[in-house]
Amino acid sequence: MSEPLSSLLRPKTLDECIGQKHLIGPDKPIRVFLEQRKIPSMLFRVPPGCRKTTIARVIANTLEAGTFFLSGVTSKKEDLKEILVRAKTNKQYGKTTIIFLDEIHRRNKAQQDTLLPYVEKGDIILIGATTENPSFSINSALLSRSRTFVFERLSEEDIVVFIKNNRPKILN
Repeated sequence: MSEPLSSLLRPKTLDECIGQKHLIGPDKPIRVFLEQRKIPSMLFRVPPGCRKTTIARVIANTLEAGTFFLSGVTSKKEDLKEILVRAKTNKQYGKTTIIFLDEIHRRNKAQQDTLLPYVEKGDIILIGATTENPSFSINSALLSRSRTFVFERLSEEDIVVFIKNNRPKILN
């Protein structure tokens, strides 16, 4: 079975990513954190289709972290509990655990609260993505322990560059 085209085209490094240069360009915050290998918990305020998952994957791959991709809509409390147990074990062995929680705003404040002790202790690096204003949709304690980054829609120029860079893969 062949891999989906989106997976084949997914960038592996920040240099291969298009868009979000205000966050991942030279001397920009996410790139600096990654170069220093000191990634804080982060909240991505995003419009759809702006490469948030790709950037989260690049961060995880670069850090060689145990990474879990969850949806605030479909994941269950039990899923999260299991991951948090693994994260504590990973930490004991010096391995980083990243939880990417898409649509984090769909979890109520009490559900968001369950992540707080693990973020505070450094058991996990949380990367939450939301289309809502985090000041209103994210638990204030979690918000205060995370860096918020605002993503921009991809420009037409970004899309043209992406197609030009990936034309051979697209046509094969």
